[in-house]
Amino acid sequence: MQDTLAFVQEIFSEKLSFTPDELAFIAQKFKRVTFEKGTIILQADTFVQYQYFVSEGCLRTFLISKSGKEHTIQFAIKNWWISDYIGYFSQSKSILNIECIQDAVLYKISHDDMEAIYAKIPTTESYIRKKLERAFVNFQKRILANLSQTAKERYLNFAQEYPNIEQYVKNYHIASYLGITTESLSRIRKEIAQDVS
Repeated sequence: MQDTLAFVQEIFSEKLSFTPDELAFIAQKFKRVTFEKGTIILQADTFVQYQYFVSEGCLRTFLISKSGKEHTIQFAIKNWWISDYIGYFSQSKSILNIECIQDAVLYKISHDDMEAIYAKIPTTESYIRKKLERAFVNFQKRILANLSQTAKERYLNFAQEYPNIEQYVKNYHIASYLGITTESLSRIRKEIAQDVS
């Protein structure tokens, strides 16, 4: 429980203040979970029960096409949230899978428990809504980038958005996120290295 209280203070208290009872109420709704590298914590076509806050580790959401090709949709690192949000918010089955790329410490919360927090402590709803708005903006920027930018530009944006993540993820994860082949990724990196030197 102490870990969860510390976590609640870490994610909310920079912008919000709570009474001890409110802190305890929020902490009761979250559950600390740990997973080993390689664990699939959400499988496509299963009901989405939770969203996860990343305390430690690195995860990714990905889609497997009918042809068997993987498409990485999102990476989540420390202090990021992750879920299949279509399934989470509509209380339906997932389209995406979630994989732990590193050993992970997460805090999970169900949709109903999040709603209970909003109802009891309305300031949390505004705070989370603003975070979701920023996430929505980032997703839309990514869609526009995929439509209008070169692969090299997309890679440079990726490196800026996820600094230092390349040491944790495989090349094919990055390539699938960018919508390119691993060979194209290698070529882009070589070009950038030549530009720098």
